Amino acid sequence: MGDEHGTVVIGAGPAGLTAAYELLRHGAPVRVFEADGVVGGISRTVERDGWRFDIGGHRFFTKVSRVEDFWHEILPDEDFLLRPRMSRIYYRGALYDYPLNAGNALRNLGLWEAARCMASYARARVRPPRDQSHFEGWVSARFGWRLYSIFFKTYTEKVWGMPADQLQADWAAQRIKNLSLAKAVRNAVLPKRNRTDVTSLIEEFQYPKLGPGMMWERCAEQVRRHGGTVQTGTWVTAVHRDPQQRRATSVTVDGVDGRRTEPADHVISSMPISELVAALRPAPPAQVLAAAEDLRYRDFLTVALVVPAEFSFPDNWIYVHDPDVKAGRIQNFGSWSPYLVKDGRTCLGLEYFVSVDDETWRTPDADLIVAATRELETLGLVRPGVVEAGYVVRMPKAYPVYDERYQRNVDVIRQWLAREVPNVHPVGRNGMHRYNNQDHSMLTAMLTVENIVRDAGHDVWSVNVEQDYHEETSHGDGRHGTGRDAPLMPAPPLPAATTLAVEIPADVNRNTGVPR
Repeated sequence: MGDEHGTVVIGAGPAGLTAAYELLRHGAPVRVFEADGVVGGISRTVERDGWRFDIGGHRFFTKVSRVEDFWHEILPDEDFLLRPRMSRIYYRGALYDYPLNAGNALRNLGLWEAARCMASYARARVRPPRDQSHFEGWVSARFGWRLYSIFFKTYTEKVWGMPADQLQADWAAQRIKNLSLAKAVRNAVLPKRNRTDVTSLIEEFQYPKLGPGMMWERCAEQVRRHGGTVQTGTWVTAVHRDPQQRRATSVTVDGVDGRRTEPADHVISSMPISELVAALRPAPPAQVLAAAEDLRYRDFLTVALVVPAEFSFPDNWIYVHDPDVKAGRIQNFGSWSPYLVKDGRTCLGLEYFVSVDDETWRTPDADLIVAATRELETLGLVRPGVVEAGYVVRMPKAYPVYDERYQRNVDVIRQWLAREVPNVHPVGRNGMHRYNNQDHSMLTAMLTVENIVRDAGHDVWSVNVEQDYHEETSHGDGRHGTGRDAPLMPAPPLPAATTLAVEIPADVNRNTGVPR
């Protein structure tokens, strides 16, 4: 087939815009269509009344050199700040170091509570929980119930929206690795040079001074400057395919200029893979549609509150382990960059992990601002009456959910796409239903472009399958997991008439979906 029509890119987040930029680098024509009114996806920077909000907090750190080079090709060095990395845990009025430091934790808990935690730990060692197949049992066995309930239970349940005894234990092993209370205490008193099993977080990171959206707004400008098109407020409502030729041939877009059909030699899709499947015309077989419909997502909501600078804190964010409030994390946007806030003020973003159409998502903005203000005051982080303004930002499909059927569902879709429409290329977090960070999403786009322009044969699905979280350095066991840390969750029952039966080839790793 020729390439007279070029490539259509669906979505103008990090993966989509990276793909467009890289295609133009190779002299290949490209058109980008973004349903939202702004570029950047979840890596956007939202601006309201001169305040800027980073949705979720984006540390610009990567082990992928070509991603680092890309960032600095888009933005000059003077647009980057070097920021200290700091996060702590809030529990009952005290702030605990993160990662956990045994000395700091025991001091904050006080002698009586620390003694109770140690007694709880001793009980768990003598009589560990019988069922350690789930997160709660696994962690309790290694830390005791009291420490588990303080430092693991509440935040985990807020993020994933279900009881911790329904989350799989293998995620706990990935997240906490081989840490135990005994080792934590030993590591707190031993010099670092004598420790061989330490996982340490990066201490500083780069950050665009006007937030992560600055990167993608500038990237979109560069794409346009070099001859590509980027249209926001434009939905791709259908991806048309020719079953005989086994190719996608065009897309239907709907935006301010009306509905039209755009021919395409290739389609790079960063839209949620479930929506991609639903958009295909003619429709895929029933089992592929069923697999797409069975994929789930976790949604995200930020309430940003303007307060005097005296209520600032040095952390990028604080994890809220207090069960009396619904907020899971609190960002301090002024700690990310002074350019996000105004003189004499900072902005604190209370983050809520939700599901679209649940009670919190449906609550009107004004009521959410009142409730978030009350939570900030309840936590003692501000005095009553000091909040000056508030803003609400909703982000649907922020996190792909890894439930017990997700890998099978993704395998069904991957195999069908590769066989029937090999010129449709899923990339990025939602495009691949993979809990990627920004740099890994970008790398999937870079490799996909090389596959298109020079038939490089990269296995894009092998990106980000390492078990260690990418901001950590450690001496691990080298096993592979699902990428950035996310638990395997129970799936809701399937409707009685639904079948997802599919045979996974023997040469595919059932845990990662990647060829062996």
